[in-house]
Amino acid sequence: MNIIVNDQTVTLPDPVNKPMTVQQLLEHIQRTQLGTALAINQTIIPRSEWDIHLINDGDNILLFQAIAGG
Repeated sequence: MNIIVNDQTVTLPDPVNKPMTVQQLLEHIQRTQLGTALAINQTIIPRSEWDIHLINDGDNILLFQAIAGG
């Protein structure tokens, strides 16, 4: 399965029996730090859904650090 993460192609194992969730993807690419936010195909995925939202072949994922400011 191929996805794009921050404009870089990432090849993931094919999900034979169990598709990968957002949380599993972040663990796989070692991006689990606090303050991380992400959008898949230009839709923000709330952190509360990371354990259930599935990654699909061809997804375009944007990871970014949420920054508070004034």
